[in-house]
Amino acid sequence: MGGFFGTVQLQSCVNDLFYGTDYNSHLGTKRAGLVTFDEDKGFTRTIHSLERDYFRSRFEPELSGFLGNLGIGVISDTDPQPILINSHLGRYAVVTVAKVNNLREIAAELLQKGMHLSEMSSNNINQTELISVLINMGSTFTEGINLVYEKVKGSCSMLILTEDGIIAARDALGRTPITIGKKEGAYAVSSESTSFPNLDYQIIKDLGPGEIVRIHADGVEVLQQPFKRKQICSFLWVYYGFPASDYEGINVEAVREQCGKVMGEEDDVEADLVCGIPDSGVGTALGYSEGHHIPYKRAVLKYTPTWPRSFTPGNQLRRDLVAKMKLIPNGALLKDSRIVFCDDSIVRGTQLKDNVKTFYDYGAKEVHVRISCPPLVYGCPFIGFTASKSDLELITRRIIRDIEGDPNKNLEQYSKTDSPEYNRMVEEIAKRLGLSTVKFNKIETLVDAIGLPKCDICTHCFDGTSFNYCKCHDSEDEK
Repeated sequence: MGGFFGTVQLQSCVNDLFYGTDYNSHLGTKRAGLVTFDEDKGFTRTIHSLERDYFRSRFEPELSGFLGNLGIGVISDTDPQPILINSHLGRYAVVTVAKVNNLREIAAELLQKGMHLSEMSSNNINQTELISVLINMGSTFTEGINLVYEKVKGSCSMLILTEDGIIAARDALGRTPITIGKKEGAYAVSSESTSFPNLDYQIIKDLGPGEIVRIHADGVEVLQQPFKRKQICSFLWVYYGFPASDYEGINVEAVREQCGKVMGEEDDVEADLVCGIPDSGVGTALGYSEGHHIPYKRAVLKYTPTWPRSFTPGNQLRRDLVAKMKLIPNGALLKDSRIVFCDDSIVRGTQLKDNVKTFYDYGAKEVHVRISCPPLVYGCPFIGFTASKSDLELITRRIIRDIEGDPNKNLEQYSKTDSPEYNRMVEEIAKRLGLSTVKFNKIETLVDAIGLPKCDICTHCFDGTSFNYCKCHDSEDEK
């Protein structure tokens, strides 16, 4: 996915920029970049790969070379960023959290108009550069950003570092978040509010969908008011988000615990203990423990010193290896126990299948799994949250293909909780993964736990809906 951080201060911004960007590291593992602006030195930029190292160890040796009171940083799981631009809008740097599904179509249109694209990564078009070209087509930054909103199919949030402050623009439907924080003599902007507490920033607002602001050290100027329509990614609360983060004022861990509590209250399984598969399953397990009245115990632990999250590496063998190595079973708690394991989701099922075998090898009598979101039946066209290239990488779609002969048949019924098709699919998931039982959260429970109207939350990966199917804003203007 990716995340970014920016800050404008009356004094040097380098330390806050370094640590603030690092607090977005859980959102990606491929690349990172920092850029600062100083009136005398100009722009200073560095980009590094994170695939074999961590953000802090890669960037800390170079911090003395950065100067300035304003800067932006990015954790990128797409292209090398930031991009430096010199145009009629002035000199600036840009970072994005984006998924551009029509990248080549936009590129072909731009090339036909005589424009050029120079930044390439693995022979692919750099989508952040493409977005900057669209921005440059506007007579102002606001006009150019709105052209990005108009042209991009997918999602795009961005930070633009200018010689006169930072411009922050949230995706037109608010699919990815941007939060603004303030402290004496400084403002900051981040994908994750987790960046703020230890740097002494207080949250002052979340940008709305399509909202554009310019941030200075002494205030925030609104360049464009937010649009009315929104489709915030529900997976922010299920998986991406760090537990201490808030989106739309709604805490990640509180949502996970509420989902687990409701699942526990509704469950009739007999078990000796519940354990969360760390990290994102822990909150759900704590809630389940409260709702089902069984103890929470750490029957599996994550080895945090050296193993990162495993959802982003492009190589499947490496993903599987990381997933196995980072989780250590606690045999003393597994032996002779009936255990409920809570996890955030099941994508391919490969990691969970390996984990389940390990749990049985260590003496577990029964292994029940409870998932804090509904089954993932549809691939996400809006956010890059897995390295999947095809919907057939989803265990649900493979099962549907095996049952129906067509992976796209009767998807609406397979997405409907407790329909005959849904129940058959869930039973087959349990069988293929070697589980005693598996149950998924209801979409209604997830929406209730988040606390926003269903039409303000994107649940496409669960039920196939998108904003085009939403009826609650029909009487409103387009934006």
